Amino acid sequence: MSWLTEFVRPKIQKLVRRTDVPENLWHKCPSCEQMIFHRDLAKNKHVCQHCGHHMRISAKDRLELLFDEGKYQLIELPNVPVDPLKFRDQKKYTDRLKAAQAKATYKDALAVAHGDVGGHATVVAVFDFSFMGGSMGTAVGEGIVAAAELATVQDAALIIVPASGGARMQEGILSLMQMARTTAAIEKVKEKGLPYFVLLTDPTTGGVSASFAMLGDIQIAEPGAQIGFAGRRVIENTIREKLPDDFQTAEYLLDHGMVDMVVPRGELNETIGHLIDMIRRTKPGAAIVPIKDAKKKPAKKAETEGDNAKK
Repeated sequence: MSWLTEFVRPKIQKLVRRTDVPENLWHKCPSCEQMIFHRDLAKNKHVCQHCGHHMRISAKDRLELLFDEGKYQLIELPNVPVDPLKFRDQKKYTDRLKAAQAKATYKDALAVAHGDVGGHATVVAVFDFSFMGGSMGTAVGEGIVAAAELATVQDAALIIVPASGGARMQEGILSLMQMARTTAAIEKVKEKGLPYFVLLTDPTTGGVSASFAMLGDIQIAEPGAQIGFAGRRVIENTIREKLPDDFQTAEYLLDHGMVDMVVPRGELNETIGHLIDMIRRTKPGAAIVPIKDAKKKPAKKAETEGDNAKK
Protein backbone atom coordinates (compact mmCIF):
# COMPACT_ATOMS: atom_id res chain seq x y z
CA MET A 1 0.00 0.00 0.00
CA SER A 2 2.85 2.36 0.73
CA TRP A 3 4.23 1.76 -2.76
CA LEU A 4 0.94 2.87 -4.32
CA THR A 5 0.59 5.99 -2.17
CA GLU A 6 4.21 7.09 -2.14
CA PHE A 7 5.22 6.30 -5.73
CA VAL A 8 2.32 5.62 -8.09
CA ARG A 9 -0.08 8.33 -6.89
CA PRO A 10 2.48 11.20 -7.08
CA LYS A 11 3.40 10.12 -10.62
CA ILE A 12 -0.24 10.17 -11.70
CA GLN A 13 -0.91 13.52 -10.02
CA LYS A 14 2.11 15.04 -11.73
CA LEU A 15 0.78 13.97 -15.13
CA VAL A 16 -2.75 15.33 -14.67
CA ARG A 17 -1.98 18.37 -12.48
CA ARG A 18 -2.91 21.72 -14.04
CA THR A 19 0.01 24.02 -14.69
CA ASP A 20 0.02 27.38 -12.98
CA VAL A 21 -1.14 30.23 -15.21
CA PRO A 22 0.95 33.42 -14.96
CA GLU A 23 -0.90 36.36 -13.45
CA ASN A 24 0.34 38.95 -15.96
CA LEU A 25 -1.25 37.50 -19.10
CA TRP A 26 -4.11 39.99 -19.01
CA HIS A 27 -4.06 43.74 -18.31
CA LYS A 28 -6.97 45.99 -17.43
CA CYS A 29 -7.11 49.34 -19.21
CA PRO A 30 -7.22 52.08 -16.54
CA SER A 31 -9.50 54.17 -18.76
CA CYS A 32 -12.20 51.83 -20.12
CA GLU A 33 -11.43 48.87 -17.81
CA GLN A 34 -11.40 46.41 -20.71
CA MET A 35 -9.19 43.33 -20.35
CA ILE A 36 -6.39 43.12 -22.94
CA PHE A 37 -4.20 40.11 -23.64
CA HIS A 38 -0.54 40.92 -23.00
CA ARG A 39 0.61 40.01 -26.51
CA ASP A 40 -2.03 42.21 -28.11
CA LEU A 41 -1.07 45.05 -25.78
CA ALA A 42 2.63 44.75 -26.64
CA LYS A 43 1.85 44.55 -30.35
CA ASN A 44 -0.17 47.76 -30.10
CA LYS A 45 2.68 49.55 -28.25
CA HIS A 46 0.77 49.52 -24.94
CA VAL A 47 -2.12 51.51 -26.37
CA CYS A 48 -5.62 50.25 -25.54
CA GLN A 49 -7.24 48.88 -28.68
CA HIS A 50 -10.69 49.69 -27.32
CA CYS A 51 -10.42 53.34 -26.22
CA GLY A 52 -6.96 54.44 -27.41
CA HIS A 53 -5.65 55.10 -23.90
CA HIS A 54 -1.85 55.39 -23.87
CA MET A 55 -0.44 53.42 -20.94
CA ARG A 56 2.94 54.12 -19.41
CA ILE A 57 5.87 52.24 -20.87
CA SER A 58 9.44 51.66 -19.71
CA ALA A 59 12.41 53.74 -20.80
CA LYS A 60 13.77 50.75 -22.72
CA ASP A 61 10.54 50.36 -24.71
CA ARG A 62 10.52 54.10 -25.35
CA LEU A 63 14.01 54.03 -26.85
CA GLU A 64 13.13 51.12 -29.13
CA LEU A 65 10.02 53.00 -30.21
CA LEU A 66 11.77 56.25 -31.12
CA PHE A 67 14.94 55.08 -32.87
CA ASP A 68 14.93 53.72 -36.42
CA GLU A 69 14.45 49.93 -36.34
CA GLY A 70 14.82 50.10 -32.55
CA LYS A 71 18.62 50.34 -32.83
CA TYR A 72 20.54 52.63 -30.49
CA GLN A 73 23.60 52.82 -28.28
CA LEU A 74 23.44 53.75 -24.61
CA ILE A 75 26.04 56.05 -23.08
CA GLU A 76 27.46 55.78 -19.59
CA LEU A 77 26.31 58.67 -17.43
CA PRO A 78 28.63 60.51 -15.02
CA ASN A 79 28.84 59.29 -11.44
CA VAL A 80 27.43 61.57 -8.76
CA PRO A 81 27.70 61.61 -4.95
CA VAL A 82 25.21 59.23 -3.36
CA ASP A 83 23.03 60.73 -0.61
CA PRO A 84 24.95 64.05 -0.33
CA LEU A 85 22.59 65.33 2.40
CA LYS A 86 22.49 62.07 4.43
CA PHE A 87 18.72 62.24 4.10
CA ARG A 88 16.38 60.00 6.03
CA ASP A 89 12.61 59.92 6.44
CA GLN A 90 10.93 56.58 7.08
CA LYS A 91 13.92 54.98 5.35
CA LYS A 92 17.43 56.01 4.48
CA TYR A 93 17.78 57.56 1.06
CA THR A 94 20.54 55.06 0.26
CA ASP A 95 18.16 52.20 1.03
CA ARG A 96 15.52 53.70 -1.26
CA LEU A 97 18.08 53.98 -4.06
CA LYS A 98 19.18 50.37 -3.64
CA ALA A 99 15.58 49.16 -3.69
CA ALA A 100 14.82 51.19 -6.82
CA GLN A 101 17.98 50.04 -8.59
CA ALA A 102 17.19 46.39 -7.81
CA LYS A 103 13.90 46.68 -9.74
CA ALA A 104 14.97 49.09 -12.49
CA THR A 105 16.90 48.58 -15.72
CA TYR A 106 19.13 51.62 -15.27
CA LYS A 107 21.06 53.11 -12.36
CA ASP A 108 18.75 56.11 -12.01
CA ALA A 109 15.64 57.69 -13.50
CA LEU A 110 17.26 58.64 -16.82
CA ALA A 111 18.74 56.80 -19.80
CA VAL A 112 20.61 58.53 -22.63
CA ALA A 113 21.21 56.93 -26.03
CA HIS A 114 22.20 57.99 -29.53
CA GLY A 115 21.30 56.64 -32.95
CA ASP A 116 19.21 57.61 -35.96
CA VAL A 117 15.69 59.01 -36.04
CA GLY A 118 14.35 59.44 -39.54
CA GLY A 119 17.87 58.85 -40.84
CA HIS A 120 19.30 61.76 -38.84
CA ALA A 121 21.80 61.53 -35.97
CA THR A 122 19.85 62.03 -32.76
CA VAL A 123 20.47 61.94 -29.01
CA VAL A 124 17.52 60.85 -26.87
CA ALA A 125 17.22 61.22 -23.08
CA VAL A 126 14.33 59.20 -21.62
CA PHE A 127 12.95 59.27 -18.09
CA ASP A 128 12.00 56.07 -16.28
CA PHE A 129 8.93 56.77 -14.12
CA SER A 130 9.25 53.43 -12.35
CA PHE A 131 12.48 54.69 -10.72
CA MET A 132 11.25 56.78 -7.77
CA GLY A 133 8.56 58.41 -9.88
CA GLY A 134 11.09 59.68 -12.42
CA SER A 135 12.14 62.33 -9.92
CA MET A 136 14.99 64.63 -10.94
CA GLY A 137 18.07 64.61 -8.73
CA THR A 138 21.73 65.29 -9.40
CA ALA A 139 22.11 62.06 -11.41
CA VAL A 140 19.28 63.07 -13.77
CA GLY A 141 20.69 66.60 -14.04
CA GLU A 142 24.11 65.25 -14.99
CA GLY A 143 22.44 62.97 -17.53
CA ILE A 144 20.62 65.86 -19.22
CA VAL A 145 23.85 67.87 -19.36
CA ALA A 146 25.70 64.87 -20.82
CA ALA A 147 22.98 64.41 -23.45
CA ALA A 148 23.18 68.08 -24.46
CA GLU A 149 26.98 67.94 -24.71
CA LEU A 150 26.84 64.76 -26.80
CA ALA A 151 24.35 66.38 -29.18
CA THR A 152 26.65 69.36 -29.72
CA VAL A 153 29.69 67.11 -30.27
CA GLN A 154 27.86 64.87 -32.75
CA ASP A 155 26.03 67.78 -34.40
CA ALA A 156 22.84 65.85 -33.67
CA ALA A 157 19.26 66.65 -32.76
CA LEU A 158 18.30 66.35 -29.09
CA ILE A 159 15.06 64.79 -27.86
CA ILE A 160 14.10 64.61 -24.20
CA VAL A 161 11.19 62.44 -23.06
CA PRO A 162 10.15 63.45 -19.53
CA ALA A 163 7.96 61.27 -17.32
CA SER A 164 8.43 62.67 -13.85
CA GLY A 165 6.75 63.79 -10.68
CA GLY A 166 9.26 66.63 -10.30
CA ALA A 167 12.34 67.27 -8.22
CA ARG A 168 13.65 64.57 -5.87
CA MET A 169 12.86 65.68 -2.33
CA GLN A 170 15.60 63.52 -0.78
CA GLU A 171 18.24 65.76 -2.39
CA GLY A 172 16.70 69.05 -1.30
CA ILE A 173 18.16 72.20 -2.83
CA LEU A 174 20.57 70.15 -4.94
CA SER A 175 17.64 68.75 -6.92
CA LEU A 176 16.22 72.25 -7.46
CA MET A 177 19.59 73.42 -8.77
CA GLN A 178 19.22 70.95 -11.65
CA MET A 179 16.47 73.13 -13.10
CA ALA A 180 19.01 75.89 -13.82
CA ARG A 181 21.76 73.48 -14.92
CA THR A 182 19.56 71.66 -17.42
CA THR A 183 18.17 74.93 -18.78
CA ALA A 184 21.71 76.23 -19.38
CA ALA A 185 22.66 72.96 -21.12
CA ILE A 186 19.66 73.21 -23.45
CA GLU A 187 20.61 76.80 -24.28
CA LYS A 188 23.98 75.60 -25.58
CA VAL A 189 22.20 73.19 -27.93
CA LYS A 190 20.05 76.02 -29.25
CA GLU A 191 23.03 78.36 -29.66
CA LYS A 192 24.55 75.83 -32.06
CA GLY A 193 21.34 75.76 -34.09
CA LEU A 194 20.51 72.12 -33.36
CA PRO A 195 16.90 70.90 -33.16
CA TYR A 196 15.61 70.36 -29.63
CA PHE A 197 12.32 68.50 -29.23
CA VAL A 198 10.43 67.56 -26.08
CA LEU A 199 8.05 64.60 -26.05
CA LEU A 200 5.74 65.11 -23.09
CA THR A 201 4.44 61.85 -21.64
CA ASP A 202 2.32 60.92 -18.67
CA PRO A 203 3.04 62.46 -16.23
CA THR A 204 5.23 65.56 -16.67
CA THR A 205 4.94 67.73 -13.57
CA GLY A 206 6.82 69.75 -10.97
CA GLY A 207 10.33 71.08 -11.48
CA VAL A 208 10.78 69.11 -14.70
CA SER A 209 7.87 70.91 -16.38
CA ALA A 210 9.18 74.20 -14.96
CA SER A 211 12.56 73.88 -16.68
CA PHE A 212 13.80 72.03 -19.78
CA ALA A 213 10.48 70.27 -20.49
CA MET A 214 8.85 73.47 -21.72
CA LEU A 215 11.77 74.83 -23.77
CA GLY A 216 11.53 72.65 -26.87
CA ASP A 217 11.63 74.14 -30.33
CA ILE A 218 8.63 71.89 -30.94
CA GLN A 219 6.51 70.60 -28.05
CA ILE A 220 5.02 67.18 -28.75
CA ALA A 221 2.74 65.25 -26.41
CA GLU A 222 1.17 61.81 -26.27
CA PRO A 223 -2.64 61.65 -26.17
CA GLY A 224 -4.09 61.99 -22.70
CA ALA A 225 -0.77 62.77 -20.99
CA GLN A 226 -0.99 64.74 -17.74
CA ILE A 227 1.18 67.85 -18.01
CA GLY A 228 1.47 70.65 -15.47
CA PHE A 229 3.32 72.07 -12.51
CA ALA A 230 1.19 71.80 -9.37
CA GLY A 231 -1.42 69.10 -8.89
CA ARG A 232 -5.08 69.58 -9.66
CA ARG A 233 -6.17 69.41 -6.02
CA VAL A 234 -3.57 71.98 -4.94
CA ILE A 235 -4.71 74.44 -7.63
CA GLU A 236 -8.40 74.01 -6.81
CA ASN A 237 -7.78 74.57 -3.08
CA THR A 238 -5.72 77.66 -3.89
CA ILE A 239 -8.04 79.43 -6.33
CA ARG A 240 -11.25 78.03 -4.76
CA GLU A 241 -12.67 77.10 -8.17
CA LYS A 242 -13.57 73.90 -9.97
CA LEU A 243 -11.24 73.15 -12.86
CA PRO A 244 -12.36 71.63 -16.20
CA ASP A 245 -12.40 67.85 -16.40
CA ASP A 246 -9.69 67.81 -19.10
CA PHE A 247 -7.47 70.30 -17.26
CA GLN A 248 -3.71 69.59 -17.60
CA THR A 249 -4.22 67.03 -20.34
CA ALA A 250 -2.26 67.10 -23.59
CA GLU A 251 -5.39 68.00 -25.56
CA TYR A 252 -6.23 70.88 -23.20
CA LEU A 253 -2.72 72.30 -23.53
CA LEU A 254 -2.89 71.95 -27.31
CA ASP A 255 -6.10 74.00 -27.40
CA HIS A 256 -4.48 76.68 -25.22
CA GLY A 257 -1.21 76.95 -27.13
CA MET A 258 1.15 75.24 -24.68
CA VAL A 259 1.74 72.21 -26.92
CA ASP A 260 2.39 72.24 -30.67
CA MET A 261 1.02 68.80 -31.53
CA VAL A 262 -0.45 65.66 -29.97
CA VAL A 263 0.89 62.57 -31.74
CA PRO A 264 -0.24 58.95 -31.19
CA ARG A 265 2.53 56.62 -30.04
CA GLY A 266 2.62 54.59 -33.22
CA GLU A 267 3.35 57.69 -35.32
CA LEU A 268 6.09 59.23 -33.19
CA ASN A 269 9.12 57.89 -35.06
CA GLU A 270 7.82 58.96 -38.46
CA THR A 271 6.58 62.36 -37.25
CA ILE A 272 9.73 63.31 -35.36
CA GLY A 273 11.93 62.07 -38.20
CA HIS A 274 9.97 64.24 -40.63
CA LEU A 275 10.32 67.30 -38.36
CA ILE A 276 14.09 66.82 -38.01
CA ASP A 277 14.35 66.42 -41.78
CA MET A 278 12.52 69.70 -42.41
CA ILE A 279 14.69 71.62 -39.94
CA ARG A 280 18.05 70.11 -40.88
CA ARG A 281 17.64 69.92 -44.64
CA THR A 282 19.99 72.49 -46.18
CA LYS A 283 19.33 71.59 -49.80
CA PRO A 284 16.06 71.25 -51.70
CA GLY A 285 14.60 67.77 -51.84
CA ALA A 286 14.31 67.88 -55.65
CA ALA A 287 16.13 69.47 -58.54
CA ILE A 288 15.26 73.10 -59.24
CA VAL A 289 14.08 73.63 -62.79
CA PRO A 290 14.81 77.19 -64.00
CA ILE A 291 11.91 79.00 -65.56
CA LYS A 292 12.89 80.72 -68.80
CA ASP A 293 11.77 84.29 -69.09
CA ALA A 294 8.98 84.56 -71.59
CA LYS A 295 9.45 87.04 -74.40
CA LYS A 296 7.62 90.13 -73.45
CA LYS A 297 5.38 91.56 -76.15
CA PRO A 298 5.28 95.37 -76.44
CA ALA A 299 2.30 96.68 -74.62
CA LYS A 300 -0.34 98.35 -76.75
CA LYS A 301 -1.10 101.94 -76.00
CA ALA A 302 -4.48 102.33 -74.50
CA GLU A 303 -6.86 104.41 -76.51
CA THR A 304 -8.32 107.34 -74.67
CA GLU A 305 -11.80 108.74 -75.05
CA GLY A 306 -10.29 111.76 -76.80
CA ASP A 307 -8.67 109.60 -79.47
CA ASN A 308 -11.93 107.80 -80.06
CA ALA A 309 -13.76 111.08 -80.46
CA LYS A 310 -11.28 112.27 -83.12
CA LYS A 311 -11.86 109.09 -85.08
